Amino acid sequence: MHQLLSRRHFLQTTALATAASAFPLTAKSASANGKLRTAHIGVGGMGMSDLRSIMSHPMVEVAALCDVDSKFLETAAALHPHAKTYRDFREMLSEFGDRIDAVVVSTPDHTHAPAAMSALNLLKPVYCQKPLTHDIFEARQLRSTAEARGLVTQMGIQIHSHQEYRRAKAMIQAGVIGKVKQIYAWCNKSWGYDGGPLEKFQAPPETLEWNLWTGTAAERPYVPGMYHPAQWRRLIDFGTGTLGDMGVHIFDTPYSALELTAPTWVKVECRAPTGIGHPTQMTVHYEFPGTKYTTEKVKWTWMDGDAAPPTSEAVGLPEEMKLPGSASLFVGEEGFLLLPHIAAPQLFPEEKFKDYRKSDVPGGNHYHEWVDACLGKTETGAPFTYGGPLTEALLLGVIGSRYPEKTLEWNAEKLAITNHSEADEFLKRKYRAGFEVAGL
Repeated sequence: MHQLLSRRHFLQTTALATAASAFPLTAKSASANGKLRTAHIGVGGMGMSDLRSIMSHPMVEVAALCDVDSKFLETAAALHPHAKTYRDFREMLSEFGDRIDAVVVSTPDHTHAPAAMSALNLLKPVYCQKPLTHDIFEARQLRSTAEARGLVTQMGIQIHSHQEYRRAKAMIQAGVIGKVKQIYAWCNKSWGYDGGPLEKFQAPPETLEWNLWTGTAAERPYVPGMYHPAQWRRLIDFGTGTLGDMGVHIFDTPYSALELTAPTWVKVECRAPTGIGHPTQMTVHYEFPGTKYTTEKVKWTWMDGDAAPPTSEAVGLPEEMKLPGSASLFVGEEGFLLLPHIAAPQLFPEEKFKDYRKSDVPGGNHYHEWVDACLGKTETGAPFTYGGPLTEALLLGVIGSRYPEKTLEWNAEKLAITNHSEADEFLKRKYRAGFEVAGL
């Protein structure tokens, strides 16, 4: 097994970084060519996509690569033969941290917070894939740490910067459909697992450092086809189900456009909890306090798996309409705005809005925006200040799936479920010994 970094040395390093954070910092490249030197944690699958998108910026120099799977690491290293390679991100940050300017985190959900916080503790700007974290406490801590230290951050919800999503936000805030009273959001994907305990244990592939992949979670034997490289989303210890995977994309524009804060309660309809996998089908009900773009309160309903899409009649649209497999629907006092996933917004009733002309709203490159912000040229559109609260709202629904049909009342200020204290244990995990991180 790969030799692990001294935990005491790593915690001492992060403590020193914390003490040094008395005033805000952004990345300041010290490379000879003036480029932003990036380190990438996780370079397989979405990690490779993130790597390619970041490296496409002309002012980026990829300095370090890290992955627990040597196959992925070798592929990424072939693109950047001069980059330093690591299997353990803790070792990378400890040994090579003074030679990088910013960090990209593209791991499974359960490692988002440990990796991102470790980078923040060393005063590094961070780009972290969605959902920001696996647990609500982690999201709160990443947000507060990034804010306190003035570090540039971006959550990896790439479509946040797409033109059509920005246009939908502008339309809602311009009052095209009046004040919004209800949001429906759905995705017919099913990142769940309704089966029983996992079996058919095997030795992990020789290329995979299984102990490092498991990370903060409890030790367990390897099961082929159930964890690495993709199926982890279905399991409660590693992923956040369809709600965390796709919900974060589809929630994004309504949450941003309406300038929502924290929900006041959540109630989930799903099968009984198994303690192993997320449900393959859920309907999640939220209530949010009103804002200047909404009625006094806003109802929000999420549907996934076979519960999606809803019927047109159920959401108030013409019965003959066929709804897309993934979308959000704003129900306003004066009409509807339908935003299909990665498509243009549509207004209803069609006759009422036939003469409406959409404004010209520019799109952007989510990755390049982060790089430019690190270089002091702009600001990010989805910093942890925004991504943290959005993730908290989503993850409250994930917790609700453990208590089907029960309304969980949420006090965001106190970080507490006020009417069911038993559920509070799922706000924060206890990290496995040896994988603790300062601040989490």
